[in-house]
Amino acid sequence: MFNNLLESKPQKQRSVGSTIMSLVLHTVLIVLAVKATLQATQEKEKVEEKVNFVEVKKDEPPPPKPPPAQAPPPPQSFQVLTAPVNIPNVLPDIDLTAKLTNEADFSGKGVQAAKAAAGPAVLAKPEGDQPYFEFMVEKPVTEASNTARPRYPDILKSAGVEGEVLAQFVVDTLGRIEPGSFKVLKTSHPLFEAAVRAALPGMRFIPAEVGNKRVRQLVQQPFVFAIQK
Repeated sequence: MFNNLLESKPQKQRSVGSTIMSLVLHTVLIVLAVKATLQATQEKEKVEEKVNFVEVKKDEPPPPKPPPAQAPPPPQSFQVLTAPVNIPNVLPDIDLTAKLTNEADFSGKGVQAAKAAAGPAVLAKPEGDQPYFEFMVEKPVTEASNTARPRYPDILKSAGVEGEVLAQFVVDTLGRIEPGSFKVLKTSHPLFEAAVRAALPGMRFIPAEVGNKRVRQLVQQPFVFAIQK
């Protein structure tokens, strides 16, 4: 047996500084590894995000246009005129000796034919106790020769003032103005109106007639006051 023993080298003990450095280094490596893992996971989640497609509603087609309105057929009593196919390029000869119009072409449309077809005129009658108007009588009211005239006011005459009075009244079947029917429609001076009113009792007229019968008529009479020079 061996009498000499081999002495092994004694293990060196680590210092406190190297131990702390090793821990710090491992801690940093672990933190970096965790951070890298989290970042890779987030990028993967971003890539794997679900994409949702939204269906866009299509525009509805426009409604069909209504068919164009057709013109109504022409009345049965009228003839539709059509243009000639061949249009002449020269004017026809004109006979200057021929009559311009032919009475036969206007049969039933002339004034004489219309009067003959209509017969005696039928005049409308007023309702109730209303008087006739001038267009409703055959013979309208006219002034009588012995009628009174309004007197020219001296003040206006000396001043050279002229004027007019438009009056309305009803003439009865005796040719007199009915009381209460007189009305002044227009006057240029109150004195002219007073002169006309003063002459009313002495005014005489020839009554209107319808079918040879005297009737009452509503009359509009102008009275002109003019100075003779």
